[in-house]
Amino acid sequence: MFWIIAVVVLLIVALTLLLFRIEDLSYLDEDDYFASEARPSAENEKVLERIREMGRAGKGLHGKARLKALREHMDSLSDGLEFESEFRQCNSPNGEWVIAPDVDTRRRILYIHGGAWAAGSPRSHRSITDRLSHIANAAVFALDYRLMPEYRFMDGVRDCRKAYTWLAENGPDGPGEAAFILVAGDSAGGSHTLGLLAWIRESGLRQADGAIAFSPSTDLTLSAPSNRGNIATDPMLGPMFGGLSKIPRPVIWWATLAAFRISPTSPVASPLLGNLADLPPILIQASDTEMLLDNARRYTAKAKTQGSKVELHTWPGMVHVWQIFTPVLPEAEEAFADIESFIRKIESNKHEPEVAQT
Repeated sequence: MFWIIAVVVLLIVALTLLLFRIEDLSYLDEDDYFASEARPSAENEKVLERIREMGRAGKGLHGKARLKALREHMDSLSDGLEFESEFRQCNSPNGEWVIAPDVDTRRRILYIHGGAWAAGSPRSHRSITDRLSHIANAAVFALDYRLMPEYRFMDGVRDCRKAYTWLAENGPDGPGEAAFILVAGDSAGGSHTLGLLAWIRESGLRQADGAIAFSPSTDLTLSAPSNRGNIATDPMLGPMFGGLSKIPRPVIWWATLAAFRISPTSPVASPLLGNLADLPPILIQASDTEMLLDNARRYTAKAKTQGSKVELHTWPGMVHVWQIFTPVLPEAEEAFADIESFIRKIESNKHEPEVAQT
């Protein structure tokens, strides 16, 4: 009996090594990046209380009931806020247009919301999409992609691809080629954003002019140091996912494969593990105390080594995707000012005459 168990264990280990070939990416952890030195504002305590409310909303609940509570709480994040933008529903693809007054609708942004691929909606992220429409002078399409567990992970990926292809040729008022396109997303949606850029490149489509990712999940293998090292300092993801640190990573990989029906080492699920060359300019923003910090750091460092223009800007002591708490949080306003500067730089570089090669 013992030898049978030993053989089974060896087979599982061999199969794990075969299916999940994990590259040592620790060499990417030394890259320098812009870091704000300001301390968190007093308003940050209000944000922390909102996070605690979200935790209390799901306390004692399990399974579908817990997921329902999380979804409802996320959708309430925009309640009570006043917006100047028009919110216009769209059914094919599913989502909503967010249109600030007098924007140029030939300028478009595809926004892919976060929520661990299982929660979130265009409604939950209106504070972000409204601000983006204003500062970018663009119509924002907030995609309502299919979520897990009702749908497969790849269904959401396909929705992102379809939406981008459609957005390039259609605006809020009907068919019309886009003059300027950005792709943006947060957390899980940030991962979809970065994966989408690689797919656009491989498909030979008109590439986005730039991209913005708030605290993106770039690597589902959970091998980055901050995935475990920042559990105690991350008030949002720490309580939700900190328990994973007690589970051996190979077990998590198998569980991810079962739940997502795609390997965590696939570049579709983990953009960090793919080819990061020939991408458009990308701005990544993250908090220095969140669990996904090193996911952003490693993506930025690897993309730079492969010749892509990626910037990582960090803020101290912020919650995961603090940008959603605009206008209450001053640091959120700082982040959007940073984005506005990034967009201006993209446009400036786009219109600079190319130097003739000799």
